[in-house]
Amino acid sequence: MSNGLRARAALALATLVALAAAAPLGAQRGRGGEQAATPRQAAPVDLTGYWVSVVSEDWRYRMVTPPKGDTGGVPLNAEGRRVAGEWDPARDAAAGEACRAYGAPGLVRLPGRIHITWQDDRTLKIEADAGTQTRLLLFGGDPPPATADRTWQGVSTAAWEGGRGGGSPGAPRWGTLRVVTTQLRPGYLRKNGVPYSENTVLTEYFDLHPGPREATWITITTIVNDPKYLAQEFITSTDFRKEPNGSKWSPTPCRAD
Repeated sequence: MSNGLRARAALALATLVALAAAAPLGAQRGRGGEQAATPRQAAPVDLTGYWVSVVSEDWRYRMVTPPKGDTGGVPLNAEGRRVAGEWDPARDAAAGEACRAYGAPGLVRLPGRIHITWQDDRTLKIEADAGTQTRLLLFGGDPPPATADRTWQGVSTAAWEGGRGGGSPGAPRWGTLRVVTTQLRPGYLRKNGVPYSENTVLTEYFDLHPGPREATWITITTIVNDPKYLAQEFITSTDFRKEPNGSKWSPTPCRAD
């Protein structure tokens, strides 16, 4: 089992234990015909704020741009390895595609900060200072029909898994945010041209938990499925530590190299 899967399994176990005493279903749906809570109101955890990435693994793939052809750890098939071997950052920059490594499947692996806010009661917004990218996570309903006008961040649908423990306002809250992203513009899983295609389905789990020195952390487990370039799903787990404010927030444009 990979480190990412071990981390995901441990977090899932903690969530299941907490949910053994979860609030009655009526508390989530409302009583006496009351209108159900919005996704923002029903959030079992608060993911908002400024977060900085903690790079404790894959340093040479995340902190610097690896050499062309260095695809270690990514389960590419033969076609994926061929495409990765043709990486040309100057060509990408000239074609206006300097952001190929900043799409949703690779964005959280880049070092830097993210800022999470509610755009409205049904839309969670994630801004990344790396590449000045913005993701919108849409709760409820079906995703819009696919179009030819795809974007680096695609279309993301979100749902809460879990709820408030104990059934009282002061009880600890537990839960996971699950996000599925499709309709992506082709890009890179790593800055050195490791590809993902327009057929990619990205599934993410956002887990809030305590970290060292009484800090609050988010672990984002990322599962990339791409039948065009991957021989099997590509799984990573990425940690972010919460910061007190946005004083260190410093967006930078995309770089192809």
